[in-house]
Amino acid sequence: MTQAHSSADGYDLITTESQLGALVDRLAAHSHVAFDTEFVSEHTYRSQLCLIQVAAPDTLAVIDTLKVRELDPFWRLLTEPGRTTVVHAGREEMGFILQAIKARPSSLFDVQVASGLVDHDYPAGYASIVRRFLNLPTNKGETRTDWRQRPLTPAQLEYALDDVRHLEKLWKKLEGKLASSGRTAWMEDEMQAWQNDVEESFIRKRWRRVSGLSGLSRRELAIARELWHWRDSVAESRDMPPKRVLRDDLLVELCKRKSADERQISAIRGMQRSDLRHILHGLSEAIARGLELPDEECPGGEKHRAPPPQLAVLGQFLATAVAGVCRQMYLALPADASGAGARRHVFRHARPACLQARLLGRRG
Repeated sequence: MTQAHSSADGYDLITTESQLGALVDRLAAHSHVAFDTEFVSEHTYRSQLCLIQVAAPDTLAVIDTLKVRELDPFWRLLTEPGRTTVVHAGREEMGFILQAIKARPSSLFDVQVASGLVDHDYPAGYASIVRRFLNLPTNKGETRTDWRQRPLTPAQLEYALDDVRHLEKLWKKLEGKLASSGRTAWMEDEMQAWQNDVEESFIRKRWRRVSGLSGLSRRELAIARELWHWRDSVAESRDMPPKRVLRDDLLVELCKRKSADERQISAIRGMQRSDLRHILHGLSEAIARGLELPDEECPGGEKHRAPPPQLAVLGQFLATAVAGVCRQMYLALPADASGAGARRHVFRHARPACLQARLLGRRG
């Protein structure tokens, strides 16, 4: 079995499947594993995984995922019962696991979520959490690294490892604070809801995230949905970001024009790129499907009406109340606790999306 390269600074560089197998065997002896990733997302349909940094007691390693292609043994280790996986802002990390083996870690602890339950800052960056709870500095270099390039320098590898080397201490520190404040169960609930949201976002096609859909009619939304699915399919087949196939602003403009005529489509400013000419027929067919959809099947309608203006004052009062309670309880003020966010929650009668708003119901 090939031995992993060990640096003078005490970490292993994993570049073969046999080395990964040996690492997994060592990690299997521990009840917790911390990990982070480096990836590039701007050039491909899905984020391109370039490195996995791993930390456990007496273990620090970097897995070169451009050389080690078979990563399932590591992902499956994280799903074994009784093992806690520690991450920071682990949306992409969970996405890699779901994409690889369609399973979740058996127990996931995100230090960013935990910090929001015991502090005023959410979502907090890794360096901020390390400084606040451990009073330690972090490596600020190599922020512009292209992680696809090889070989990586020792400085780049050290920077990558810095994102994982403090996770175990953070986990223990935050677990203690959650326990002392009686919020351990809150953390468990939040992690379950957070994982549900992340898994849904990777499975469900979220066409409503297109920028500029506000104010479109139901018919225009029907066109937008068809164009989104068409764009997503083309992007996946070409392994490129969807917005490189068709920008959001052009997609919305096509919805407003409501024309499947290829000449009118090509006349829109921004549609003169040579590569767009090759997709005009697909665009036309998608628009036609949206135009032909029966009225009752068009998205929108009552469910998506704008909130009535009477909710403006109520939303502002609710936002102020949430901010006050969060300060009293040492909870982070959520991004959607603004007046507009509060109005949306009231109008939709929905469970608040952010953890602090949900916690108001548990205060007593």
